[in-house]
Parts: sequence; structure tokens; C-alpha cells
Amino acid sequence: MNFIGNIIWLLFGGIISAIAWSLAGLILCVTIIGIPFGIQCFKISVFVLWPFGKEIEIGNFGVGGLIFNVIWIIFLGWELAIGHLVTGLIFCITIVGIPFGLQHFKFAKLGLIPFGAEIQ
Repeated sequence: MNFIGNIIWLLFGGIISAIAWSLAGLILCVTIIGIPFGIQCFKISVFVLWPFGKEIEIGNFGVGGLIFNVIWIIFLGWELAIGHLVTGLIFCITIVGIPFGLQHFKFAKLGLIPFGAEIQ
């Protein structure tokens, strides 16, 4: 099921999402201050490309990660989390869309707190 879900995901928006996250990461890496945030965008782009069969584990971010997570949440994270939550709820209306909605709930968690999150 994971392989089929990933193929369907790739065909219907996964590649576009991964490219968009990679471009955001490149733009953020232009400045020295944005490099940590750009690295998180690259981490998210890899996860968005092939999400089925992977889990997010949040923790172990330390003081620096806490500060960067707070900055991320203020400027970007809350919008991403709300967007993915709404998209996930829309997908979960139908039985066929439930697996894709669950992936968006994982993206919401990662989009809210990317620093210290591990993809397994």
C-alpha cells in the first residue's frame, strides 16, 4: 500500500510540492541567517516527495532548536500547519482520500515544528 500511495502521491502533486519546498530552501539559503530555515525546507521537501511509510518524531531540539522553532512558528509555521490541517480534513471527507488526509496531518506536524523533528 505504501508504494502505491507514494506513486499516486507523486503523480498528483508530490513532485510539484517537493520542487516548491526546494525552491523555498534555496531562497532562504541565500542569506546566512536563512540557512537553518532553508535546511529545514530541504528536509520537508524530501518528506513531501515520498511520505507514505514514514513517520515524524518530534523532540531533541535543544535551546537553539527551540528558538528557531519559535521564529519558524511566528513567521511561517502556523500558516503551513493550518493549511495542511484544512487540506487533510477535506481529504478525509471521502473514504478514498483518508490516506492522503493522514499524510497532510503529518505535514502539519512537521510544518509547525521542523527543528528537531526526525523522519523515520
